[in-house]
Amino acid sequence: MIDLAKLEPVLGGYQTYFPKHWPHVEDFKWEAAQHFHDHWNIDAADFGEMFKEATAKVFSLLDTGYAYPRAMILNFAAADCEATRAMFRSLFDESTELSQRIIAFQAATEEIRTKYNDGSWNNHYQNTSAISVYLWLRYPDQYYIYRYSVARDISDALNFDAPPKRDGSVESLLNSYRLYDELRVALSQNAAITQMIRSAIEAAPAGKYWPDTHWNIAAIDLGFYLSRFYLAEQKTSQIQAGWFPAESEYDPGITTAQWSALLQDTSVFTSEALRVMKCMLDYGGQATCKQLAIKYGETSNFYISNSYHLAQRVAEKTGCRCMPRDSENMRWWPILYVGKNASTKADGTYIWRLRDELLQALKKADLSKVPAAAAACEAPSRHYWWLTANPKIWSYSSLRVGEEQTYTLYNDNGNKRRIFQNFLDAKAGDLVIGYEANPVKRVVALAKITQESNGKEIYFEKTESLTSPIDYAVLKAFPELEKMEFFVQPNGSLFKLSEGEYNFILDLIRDENPAPVRQASADSYTRVDFLHDVFLSEQRYEVLVSLLRRKKNVILQGAPGVGKTYAAKRLAYSIMGQADSSRVEFVQFHQNYSYEDIMLGYRPDGSSFKLTEGVFYRFCQKASNDPDREYFFLIDEINRGNLSKIFGELMMLIESDHRGEKITLAYNGMPFYVPENLYIIGMMNTADRSLAMIDYALRRRFSFFEIEPAFTSDGFQKYQSALDNETFNALVEQIKALNREITTDASLGPGFRVGHSYFCPADPAACTTDWMRSVVEFDLLPTLAEYWFDAPDKLHRWEKNLRGVFNDD
Repeated sequence: MIDLAKLEPVLGGYQTYFPKHWPHVEDFKWEAAQHFHDHWNIDAADFGEMFKEATAKVFSLLDTGYAYPRAMILNFAAADCEATRAMFRSLFDESTELSQRIIAFQAATEEIRTKYNDGSWNNHYQNTSAISVYLWLRYPDQYYIYRYSVARDISDALNFDAPPKRDGSVESLLNSYRLYDELRVALSQNAAITQMIRSAIEAAPAGKYWPDTHWNIAAIDLGFYLSRFYLAEQKTSQIQAGWFPAESEYDPGITTAQWSALLQDTSVFTSEALRVMKCMLDYGGQATCKQLAIKYGETSNFYISNSYHLAQRVAEKTGCRCMPRDSENMRWWPILYVGKNASTKADGTYIWRLRDELLQALKKADLSKVPAAAAACEAPSRHYWWLTANPKIWSYSSLRVGEEQTYTLYNDNGNKRRIFQNFLDAKAGDLVIGYEANPVKRVVALAKITQESNGKEIYFEKTESLTSPIDYAVLKAFPELEKMEFFVQPNGSLFKLSEGEYNFILDLIRDENPAPVRQASADSYTRVDFLHDVFLSEQRYEVLVSLLRRKKNVILQGAPGVGKTYAAKRLAYSIMGQADSSRVEFVQFHQNYSYEDIMLGYRPDGSSFKLTEGVFYRFCQKASNDPDREYFFLIDEINRGNLSKIFGELMMLIESDHRGEKITLAYNGMPFYVPENLYIIGMMNTADRSLAMIDYALRRRFSFFEIEPAFTSDGFQKYQSALDNETFNALVEQIKALNREITTDASLGPGFRVGHSYFCPADPAACTTDWMRSVVEFDLLPTLAEYWFDAPDKLHRWEKNLRGVFNDD
């Protein structure tokens, strides 16, 4: 339910808004609905041309700067007219439940995209927002246009009980329909508004506008008004009001001329007080104390206490009237400021704004010798910088961690760089936030200045790649950073940061990119530990390590149950010399695994899509930040995925001879490389009949190492001897015999043998007769039933042999 009391002022505002915006602006929605019905023909011979004309009046409702659902439908129709026609026929079939139709429509568009993709169709763009437009155009008296941001604003403003989520879900779409239904009912009961809309429609040439007898389009228009205009008007009104104390409540009565005289009085305006005033003036005349602390240094209390004491001195000097309040703090600060509670997004709880008379006096005063930032009061030991890279010229991604780079003080034309003084002020040891400009628009790296200006250039070194870059929009949304030099005047490349601004940004970075933590030496793991845990001979272990170090990519292949995954992780630990799970990443391939999952791809982000880094991309960045230590990427069931589709250009980059070489990625146009200290270990089950042979292009880039059932290995025999269990010994002998028969079976072979890990529980004490019996009944015999489904005699014989082990129990 919506709050009808809160809707009343919205309806009042809409009544004033509508006549001004109807002509040639908002009337397009009524016109688009009528135009669609005049031209829609599901059976048209050329469905694409019909769809193009029917949707010609929707303007930005379907194609925007970041999503192109209408254009993609036209592409689909050109590729497969009948399939495209069929999916719209199903979407508009009112005999089927709506959510099923939407899900089926999205599935159909993805099927067409995949089938006919020429390499440029990275997204079908048929999200719930686009689908809502199709449904509304076809049934304008039944459905509505869904935009997440608009529905969210309406929900927030009217206290709707089921606000949409930024997840692109059908549920959010259906909840927005409920929301609009309530808007429509309330609007239809307002005679003044309905008569106004009806008159506007009837005054137009016949057939231009949809009649809108149910007021659905009017409800859509009301929602857009609330989101785009009403809330903005409310915000403006709130900015102009709400400051405390109001002039009617309290005014110290000090004129601009009096403030100017006081500013010259050092007994009133001490050096600390002048610093506070200059910071407030520099920040724009209003700020929280926390914002001032971030921008100019010191603590919040520095600004609070100095304002408090300054106000006391002003009162003593002038004898002005003070606030008649109980709180001592409230009594003094209103002499200097008016204030109000800060928004939830702001750092700090209360905003002060300089009184107008004091503000005017400060603007006239000469404050050039008054330092604002705390660092200006003493020789700073370190500066902080924001360095922008233009991807068309150079990129942080093209630099390795620890690589030094020069930056010239003059451009190619011999002209000084913008904010030239910053280049002269940069000193060795200064810390740098690395930002990539358009089209990336993200903070992607950390760096440091390694050598100050020599008159021609400065030197800096990349110290860290961010596995999760920070978007420009995220930083821009924080009021604490609004006075940052880069945001105030973005033209240039090297911008100053205050220590507070740098630390604020670094905190945001560390929320998504924790600093690497080296685990304690107590977690050491050696080759001896590996040989104890994994039943592999020392000679075979040395061969495996040698293969991995030489090739950098190996695949452990073998029969079910030989412990490939277990061995892979411990192999990584033994090479690292430490059981450090933070340097091991594990994924499992499947038929739907894609390049977007492992590298880069566009993911739904509310009503739009966002370029998101995949698991391998992030892990490569993590490894490149720590070049002195090994990192391991483990891929289970590596032969289950479409490897060419998953790896893409990685096919070349993962080769040992091409490690460290950079190529430009298609998605973001940025350089990328696989670092030398990253190793890939894949696992594949040789008994899986459903899998095709592994891609030969990938096979050439990996060494293949067979993990054998280890029943005869020294390690397993020691394990078996320690158990001292006759039943276990008898069962193992039967398994050895079973494996010999499987090996010689023409339809099976050694890849189908039974592995030893079936008989190695995590706790050896769990190896009881009941446990062994359950392994036989529920693990081994069902597997043999699949192996010998066409040889029942052989299956029955082995059922008898394996169950016979337990006959005496």
